[in-house]
Amino acid sequence: MTTPVRVRFAPSPTGPLHIGGVRTALYNYLFARQHGGQFILRIEDTDQNRYVPGAEEYIIESLDWCGIKFDEGVTGGGPYGPYRQSERKEQYRPYAEQLVRDGKAYYAFDTPAELEKEREEQKKISPDAFQYDSKTRLRLKNSLTLTAGEVKRRLDAGEPYVIRICIPADQVVKLTDIIRGDVSVHTNILDDKVLFKSDGMPTYHLANVVDDHLMKITHVIRGEEWLPSAPMHVLLYRYLGWEDTMPQFAHLPLLLKPDGNGKLSKRDGDRLGFPVFPLKWTDPASGEVSSGYREAGYLPEAFINFLAMLGWNPGVEQELFNFGELASIFSLERVHKAGAKFDFEKAKWFNQQYIKKLPDPFLAGLLSKALVPHGIEAGHEYLEKVCGLIKERITFLNDLWDYSCYFFEDPRVFDQETIRKRWKPETPGIIASLAAELEAVDFSAPDLLEGIFHQFLEKNSLGTGAAMSPLRLVVTGKAGGPGMFEIMHLIGKESTLRRMHGYRFE
Repeated sequence: MTTPVRVRFAPSPTGPLHIGGVRTALYNYLFARQHGGQFILRIEDTDQNRYVPGAEEYIIESLDWCGIKFDEGVTGGGPYGPYRQSERKEQYRPYAEQLVRDGKAYYAFDTPAELEKEREEQKKISPDAFQYDSKTRLRLKNSLTLTAGEVKRRLDAGEPYVIRICIPADQVVKLTDIIRGDVSVHTNILDDKVLFKSDGMPTYHLANVVDDHLMKITHVIRGEEWLPSAPMHVLLYRYLGWEDTMPQFAHLPLLLKPDGNGKLSKRDGDRLGFPVFPLKWTDPASGEVSSGYREAGYLPEAFINFLAMLGWNPGVEQELFNFGELASIFSLERVHKAGAKFDFEKAKWFNQQYIKKLPDPFLAGLLSKALVPHGIEAGHEYLEKVCGLIKERITFLNDLWDYSCYFFEDPRVFDQETIRKRWKPETPGIIASLAAELEAVDFSAPDLLEGIFHQFLEKNSLGTGAAMSPLRLVVTGKAGGPGMFEIMHLIGKESTLRRMHGYRFE
């Protein structure tokens, strides 16, 4: 019988969820759905010093906006809860103590000041940074160098300590990564990481291994930054006797800056003008506000489709996929090893494609809300017609007002570049003459208006550019937009002629 697939997304509530984290959650979700498995949301809050109020709620809200639904987790519960590590605190110590009893870990009593002194001494003799490892631990203050009686005395006295894993010397740890293939790491480059802290909380390393085992996780799909820790995690599974049920690993490539030079960060987004968080985030300490994809006018479906392609190749030319389609073809074997360059222009393209696919009635509802700050009300049928004309040009939902304002009010601002290039001394006369022609015309059909316009050009020996750009300018204030005759038909004869007679350039 095949073991059911169980995967988890396990963020730390230390700040806003970066889009790299969203992609990790997405790939876990798609993998679970493809295999008919379970997707778990676990909050890893063992580092209480870095805990940020509101971060957990932000993570949950972000995943909900993205449409990434979990089967078990901090809000919905499940058979392996609780799903917040701070609420599982009592479960970790017995495993840490077991490792000590088995000689696979040890108590370390070194103070921060003593360890800092070791680092300074190391700098004097070698450029290599100090590590607490097989080469140094036997000269430090721990249960490997102290007598059993001295260790007991210190423990009984409540002296602060940590529990460190005992990494063996001169061995090679091997693991198979679904994305990267066979990985081998020599233990001499690994340090004896802390597994259990003096505050009674486990570190990430112990807690995630214990929780993954107890929650029966079958596949650990996480970011590349955790690959250096994987050999130690393999050792922990081995030391705890869980090697036979150890999950398979898949380490995802980094999201890189648009130029490919380094990991994508919030600073890059601020500098280049794009969000790196799914939702707006207000830092509780500084009050600094960071923009989000939702607030920038992205559709969650477009954001997810774009994100899925960052580091994964579907193997087909198709680019637009709904959730069901993504789950049906997703494969970890098609995830790239190399980092994926962030392409903001492609993100905008995806959003534009999804807006084009939205039904006019749905967009009309959004446009109605966008009109409220401007004190404008309009009938739903009219709004649908407006949306049908403008949606081919919209990149963001926040563009609705800017691309439609001239359907509701006469323009007060006019495109200066069009004035400079297209507005000639003779242009006012052309506009006035065209308006006179239109006075006797029925505005009932765009085709009728287009016919009158071309007759006017022919009668006056004018090229299209001499009249079309100025006409669009005085009627809409813009340099471009939907078909001009569709606009005139929709706003009607009275509004069109009023604008043709009443424009004023400042």
